[in-house]
Amino acid sequence: MKEKDRRQESGVRRQNEFVLVLVIVIVIVLVIERVTSSSSQSEVRIMNSRERIQKTLRFEPTDRLARDLWFLGSAKLNWGAEVDRVLAEYPSDFGYPAYTPYRMPCQQGDIYTHMYYVDAWGSGWKATQPGIAGEVVNRPLEDWSALATFKPPFEVLGKGMEEVNASCAASDKFILSVGLPRPFERMQFLRGSEKLYLDLAYGSPEVYRLREMVHEYFMRETEVWMKTDVDGFFMMDDWGSQKGLLISPEMWREFFKPLYKDYAELAHRRGKAVFMHSDGMIEAIYPELIEVGVDALNSQLFCMDIEKLGRQYGGKITFWGELDRQNLLPHGTREEVEAAAGRLLKAFAHFDGGFIAQCEWGGDVPPATIRTAFAAFERLYPQYRPAAKALK
Repeated sequence: MKEKDRRQESGVRRQNEFVLVLVIVIVIVLVIERVTSSSSQSEVRIMNSRERIQKTLRFEPTDRLARDLWFLGSAKLNWGAEVDRVLAEYPSDFGYPAYTPYRMPCQQGDIYTHMYYVDAWGSGWKATQPGIAGEVVNRPLEDWSALATFKPPFEVLGKGMEEVNASCAASDKFILSVGLPRPFERMQFLRGSEKLYLDLAYGSPEVYRLREMVHEYFMRETEVWMKTDVDGFFMMDDWGSQKGLLISPEMWREFFKPLYKDYAELAHRRGKAVFMHSDGMIEAIYPELIEVGVDALNSQLFCMDIEKLGRQYGGKITFWGELDRQNLLPHGTREEVEAAAGRLLKAFAHFDGGFIAQCEWGGDVPPATIRTAFAAFERLYPQYRPAAKALK
C-alpha cells in the first residue's frame, strides 16, 4: 500500500513538473512574440509627407500610400467648405511655397474668378463659366510681325519670393515649385494652336525663334526656383488627344524633347526631383520622358493601356495618378470608382513606392465620389503592395 502511494505521489509530482515546464515555455514564447512585435512596430514608424514622397520616388517602402488631391476653382464654387473637409480627411502629401506673383502692367483680372483675364505674357483668356480657366482668345503673336518687338515677362522673375524658403522650412510636406514651364502650351497661347501646328509643319524660321525665346524664359525661371528650398520641380505640357500625340513622335523628339531635358538636368543638378503633368494619350513618349529625367508623371492613365504601362515602366518612373476625371469621377458608381482604384493599384503598387494616389476634383464631381476614391486606395493598398519590410 505504501509503495502504491509513493508511486502515485511520484506520478503527481512528475505531472506537476511537466505542467510547470509547459507554462514556462508558453510564457517564454509569448514574451519573445511581444518583444519581436514591439521591435517590428518601432521600425514601422509614421513618416511625414516629405519623407513619404522622397521614399516613393526612390521606390522604397513607406508607412502608407502617398496621395495628392487637386481641385479646380469650380469645385470650390460648387461645394464650398466641403472641399476643405475632404482635404482634412485625406490631406495631400504635397504643398506649395508662399509666393506672391508680380503682376505685369498688361495683366487684367484673374484666372478662375474673372470671365476674361490677361496673363503676364499678354494672352487674353475667356471663360464660359466661373471656376474654369477658359481658352485664349487674344494672342499677342497671331501675326508674326509682332515677334520682332515681343518680350517675355522677365520682370516677374525673382519677385514676390521673399517667403518661399521660410514656408518650405515651416512645412513637413513635399514642396513643389510654382513656375511651371510649359513651352508647347505657351507657344500656343502666344500664336494660336492652329497657326502653331502649321508653323511646325512648314518649319517656318519664326517658330524656331519663338521656341528659343520661350525656352530662354523658362530656363531663367527654372534657375530662379531651383535656387530655393523647394523639394521638387514641376513642369507641364498637354501632349495627347484621346487617341494619340498631337504631333508626330519624330517632331516631338526633334523640336521639344531637348527643352524638357534642359529643365530636368537643371533641376537634378540642384538636387530637386522632377515632376511633370501631361494630358491625353501620351504612351508613345513615356520612355522618352523617363529618359530626359522625369521622376514622377501625372497623366490621364485611362486614355492608355494601364496594364502595359505598369509592365513596361513600373519601377522606372513614379505614376502620379490619375483616376479618370472625364467619365469615371463625374458619372461613375461607387463600385466603378472602387474598381478603378484597385486597377491602378494592381498595375503600379506592387513596387515599393512608384505610385501616388491622385485625382482632380472638378465642379461636376460630388464630394462623396472623392471620399470613395481615397478610401478605396487606402483600403485596397495592403493587398497589392510588396511584403512588408522593415522601414528605417
